[in-house]
Amino acid sequence: MERRSKTCLITGGLGFIGLNVTKDLIRHGWNVTLFDNLSPQIHGVLPSIENEVFNAPQVEIMRGDVRDVSLLKVALLEADAVIHLAAETGTAQSMYQVAHYNAVNSQATASLMDILANEQHSIKKIVLASSRSIYGEGAYLCEEHGMVFPSPRTLKEFQAGQWDPRCPLCHGSIFLTPTSESTPPSPASIYAATKLAQEDIVRISGAAFNIDTVVLRLQNVYGAGQSLHNPYTGILSIFSTRIRRGMNLPIFEDGLESRDFVHVNDVARAFRLALTSDAVNGRIINIGEGKPTSVMDIANLLVDKLDGKIRPEVTGQYRLGDIRHCYADLTQASTLLGYSPEISIDKGLDQFVDWVLSQPLPDDGLDKANEELRKRRMME
Repeated sequence: MERRSKTCLITGGLGFIGLNVTKDLIRHGWNVTLFDNLSPQIHGVLPSIENEVFNAPQVEIMRGDVRDVSLLKVALLEADAVIHLAAETGTAQSMYQVAHYNAVNSQATASLMDILANEQHSIKKIVLASSRSIYGEGAYLCEEHGMVFPSPRTLKEFQAGQWDPRCPLCHGSIFLTPTSESTPPSPASIYAATKLAQEDIVRISGAAFNIDTVVLRLQNVYGAGQSLHNPYTGILSIFSTRIRRGMNLPIFEDGLESRDFVHVNDVARAFRLALTSDAVNGRIINIGEGKPTSVMDIANLLVDKLDGKIRPEVTGQYRLGDIRHCYADLTQASTLLGYSPEISIDKGLDQFVDWVLSQPLPDDGLDKANEELRKRRMME
């Protein structure tokens, strides 16, 4: 009797990361079920997704919401593994949509694990997409106290333009260092809190019911195919739209805040490795490029690559819940997962720009989104 290929259920599978993970998995012999609600904030009011995976015989698509337990049960029927991507992802938006973020991120994950605890299934492994946001400000070095973990920045510090965190022990200057998985969680937003809750729900439930689990804490993922419609996340999409429209390019704080930008192809490979490797079972693994890049540098690179006529404008504005810096320590990713990033930020931005220029010019929603944040005193 011929052995069937393994099937992976990907929640949020029609999203940016999900489609790229799917392409990688089917190239390596997997069948894939994509479960997605086609959220208008991500996909637009009239979703129009064209992707090579849709015609692949190894792919099945189900439209559904992860909060719909009955549909989720059906989606799990033929699956051997789950990659759980479905989530709301707006850091600032989460601060005034607390119940919604908890329902989609935390409660839906609990429902998933409830099904696996109480129903017949063939799930052997779950890989959860978590976020670098759970670290808050992450790890720093103090000349006097060594490695320290500063608390989230306060409104008073933002108002004073004190952008850089200080040592929590001596209040002196501290210096950025790679953030490892052993860094104590310090969520600075409701979004981050829900991602940490997801981790605990999956990890504890998986151990109780003999299901292998892996948590991938993703840095800032970018690349061709990311949503150009969501004004709450994805500065590359936001910046590229405004550059193409000849609009001003506002940069928060002093522009020196930095992120670890990782290409979606590298992320897709990391998910496949996590799905197939026993060495990372029960582990939390950072996935990034392992290098910080300032927001100002990203903005200038995009302006140059898109032949923009405007330059970035430092505004001194800020959003509550934003972190100053964070970049990943990839030691465990390398030694346990066999992962190392293959696409540099410069090469990745070239690919991103080529794709952006092939897309219809989207409406810009940044000003409206920022006004919404100001009304709720989440942004100044």
